[in-house]
Amino acid sequence: MTEGAISPEARGFLQAFSWDGWTPEERATLLFVVRDGRILLIEKHRGLGQGKVNGPGGRLEPGETPRAAAVREAEEEIRIRPTGIRPAGELRFQFVDGYSIHVYVFRAHGFAGEPESTVEATPLWADLDSIPYERMWEDDAIWLPLLLREQPFAGRFVFDGERMLTNEVDLLASPAFAPGETPAAREGEVFAGSRP
Repeated sequence: MTEGAISPEARGFLQAFSWDGWTPEERATLLFVVRDGRILLIEKHRGLGQGKVNGPGGRLEPGETPRAAAVREAEEEIRIRPTGIRPAGELRFQFVDGYSIHVYVFRAHGFAGEPESTVEATPLWADLDSIPYERMWEDDAIWLPLLLREQPFAGRFVFDGERMLTNEVDLLASPAFAPGETPAAREGEVFAGSRP
């Protein structure tokens, strides 16, 4: 993106913003079932990212672990219970309007049940060589290939609405969180192996 394409508000935000001491307003999950050369995605019907394609996911409830939230959201959104769940990475998002969210990303090998549409989302399968990145958030094209290669990652992104302004992704030796870990157990920590 060229500097001239950034709004004055966004430019000022970027000049003042630092990831040092960053604390998210909310925490959430994303989960991707990958099997037989395909990935299970959803088209989101409401909430943040409405109309976009992504993996099932959503905000953590108080006291809920990331893994429990990932399972609950997949059940609520497309009526499946994922199996073979493993941490894949973490994403930090800061929006120019002040909103911030920390996302725990999981990969699963399978699931019980049959994916079905709900008021939350419509499931869709994509071949791994034809993932519809043009219908997804801009950052997905950066880190989703890492998930598919089973390369743990930690990403930091600044957005102005739906437009990505900055991105930083660190490759990790192993996922920076345990699937059953409560977010409070890591409050104030930075990603293992990443720059703050």
